[in-house]
Amino acid sequence: MASSINRKTSNGYHMNSTVIDMENMDDTSGSSFEDMGEMHQRMKEEEEVTAEAAATEEDNGEYGDFLGMKGLKGQLGRQVAGEVWQAGKQQASKAFNLYANIDILRPYFDVEPNQVRNRLIESLIPVRMINFPQKVAGELYGPMMLVFTMVAILLHGMKTSGTVIREGTLMGTAIGTCFGYWMGVSSFIYFLAYLCNAQITMLQMLSLLGYGLFGHCMVLFITYNVHFHSLFYILWLVIGGLSTLRMVAVLISRTVGQTPRLILCGTLAALHMLFLLYLHFAYHKMVEGILDTLEGPNIPPIQRVARDVPVVASAVVNATIKSIAAVVQSQ
Repeated sequence: MASSINRKTSNGYHMNSTVIDMENMDDTSGSSFEDMGEMHQRMKEEEEVTAEAAATEEDNGEYGDFLGMKGLKGQLGRQVAGEVWQAGKQQASKAFNLYANIDILRPYFDVEPNQVRNRLIESLIPVRMINFPQKVAGELYGPMMLVFTMVAILLHGMKTSGTVIREGTLMGTAIGTCFGYWMGVSSFIYFLAYLCNAQITMLQMLSLLGYGLFGHCMVLFITYNVHFHSLFYILWLVIGGLSTLRMVAVLISRTVGQTPRLILCGTLAALHMLFLLYLHFAYHKMVEGILDTLEGPNIPPIQRVARDVPVVASAVVNATIKSIAAVVQSQ
């Protein structure tokens, strides 16, 4: 059934607004059980999807919390490692700058020539003052120059004594002996001073013993040029004894107690005086023995002597040359 609705407008015209075909209309559209079932199925599927999404979010939340704890621990570990690395880097840079910066050593070598001269003279003048600690110079310029001077004197003495130098020089032996005594004995006496509760530092000990070598340099320089044993013994007792008494007086003024003073000063005096005897009598023989051990006995260099070529050898050479010439001509 079809129906037509005509509406008259205010202008008098009629307009067909709607045409409805009632026969083609489906009675079950929008209210059938099939549509309700589909809607129910769709709602169920949506609920399942929503439940799965919620479960997934919960799992992700727990895993995220776990990852968050691990991430926090990892970040904390990286931060601690970074701080440790920075601290180590700063310490290494400070140590490198400490040894690389030459300005740190400047105060130990910043001294005037007149001060060095006065200290050289004072090293031979013992001062009898034990109630108060005597002043010790805290510089290394004068002692180091005295050690190098002793090295040069030892080399000069080796040359004047007729020691044959083979395949090299004695510079290394002299440097090792002088610097070894200076630093080794200074360290040993400083260790004894520490045990005896003496008020002296390592720098002061190096300076004191270094200036004490001035007497040794004078004695060796004189006796290497004037070969008299009696003169050596006199200078050994006078000049060497004065320089030793100077050091002993300084250590006595900085040590408390009779026994510590006796141990410390007796050890220093014995080592200092015996070292001068060693340099005068035993050093040259010791070095010659080392050279003989390393290089063998003193053998004169081998000279080349012209020798005649044997007759047999010359005949063989001539025959070989003739045969080669014959082969060349035949070709």
